[in-house]
Amino acid sequence: MTDKTFADLGLAEPLTRALADQNYIHPTPIQAQSIPALLEGRDLLGLAQTGTGKTAAFTLPMLQHLSEKFEKRQPKQARALILAPTRELVVQIAKSIETYGRNLKLRHTSIFGGVNQFRQVRAMSGGVDVLVATPGRLLDLMNQKHVDLRRTSFLVLDEADRMLDMGFVRDVQKIVGTLPKERQSLLFSATMPKTIEHLAAEILNDPVRVEVTPEVVTVDKIDQRVMHVDGKKKRELLAKLLDDADLSRVIVFTRTKHCANRVSEQLEKSGVQTEAIHGNKSQGARQRALDNFRNGKARVLVATDIAARGIDVADITHVINYELPNEPESYVHRIGRTARAGRSGIALSFCDNAERGHLRSIERLTKRPLTVVDTTEWLGEQIVVPAGEPRAPRGAGGQRKAGGGNRNQPGKQRRFGGKPKGGQEVRGGNPNAGRKPGGQKQGQRNQDGAKQSRRHIAGA
Repeated sequence: MTDKTFADLGLAEPLTRALADQNYIHPTPIQAQSIPALLEGRDLLGLAQTGTGKTAAFTLPMLQHLSEKFEKRQPKQARALILAPTRELVVQIAKSIETYGRNLKLRHTSIFGGVNQFRQVRAMSGGVDVLVATPGRLLDLMNQKHVDLRRTSFLVLDEADRMLDMGFVRDVQKIVGTLPKERQSLLFSATMPKTIEHLAAEILNDPVRVEVTPEVVTVDKIDQRVMHVDGKKKRELLAKLLDDADLSRVIVFTRTKHCANRVSEQLEKSGVQTEAIHGNKSQGARQRALDNFRNGKARVLVATDIAARGIDVADITHVINYELPNEPESYVHRIGRTARAGRSGIALSFCDNAERGHLRSIERLTKRPLTVVDTTEWLGEQIVVPAGEPRAPRGAGGQRKAGGGNRNQPGKQRRFGGKPKGGQEVRGGNPNAGRKPGGQKQGQRNQDGAKQSRRHIAGA
């Protein structure tokens, strides 16, 4: 946050009053840097990760421009267009417009797929001041002549890198091609691959560049930890972690829709109130799931990456990566669902042997190693995966070649990624094996350490 207030940035009284009603007094860095330039009518290229306050950074000056320059709404037309990659993000942005523009006589609507188009067509029939849309459904309605953007003077592309990932860039280019040349344009992205650089060069005119992405990519207030676990034991580990009531509002991320459904069903059977959200769900089902999670009817939300950037729920205590993402940038967006608005949060990642490469990519991107958590307390075994050490091939009977001996051999168990003697991977074994006489005190210390581990996971 900055010492400035929103009024100091030049925002009109109806907007600052709406912000004050929400206890928003001081702008975030991206808001403090963006709003004055946008009020001057400049184009803007914003590089910012999720949770930095960029939605207010573009909606507030946009609403002020639209309210100051009165224009009669025309059928099927929109004075301002905001493009976002997912339905959830469209809904989130629309709610922000409703909140910030509550004292202004402006009309807005949303367009996205997965629902019948009738209401969207009807909403556009009389024209709107602000249209928030996903590219696919918007292009469809434009082709049907239900939407006309020839008089749109304000354009925002939000989460441009995510649009690239989802294959929307060509649709975006077609949509932008129908807009007037004289317009104010903004592009926001968490990362800047070459394709996004080219897109920015196409649509922006002498833009102000605002970059608030910190050198450390992830939010400092997120406690990031990894638990090495066999893939077959992930569900057991998740269930036992959720026995702790301090994990009170949790998002669990999976890579696939099938896995999200499977995890959600397992948690429901174990008595944990759970909702699932992914691309195969209808828009109504996705919104109900989010509402139930937001109002506390569901303790756990299981989601795929397509929903990661559109989930804006307060007080998420923990994010659990049940499966590590293929792209390390997705990890940043996943864990950014916690520790929002200055709060702290905990991110736990499950990593099986096949995901070790994904873990290394994440640690390279975030420029920090994830802290290893001992799984012994929950699973009765500790899986130690030495960093950078390949697994030895299996010999006859499923035993490891090289490194010597049975993997359960006494005295080989080590914690927190330590390299066992002989270079072998250690899984489980008898924790009391190889203990010297008089080891009861040591056992008590281990037990105390396990209690401390549980408290740390819960955030105590």
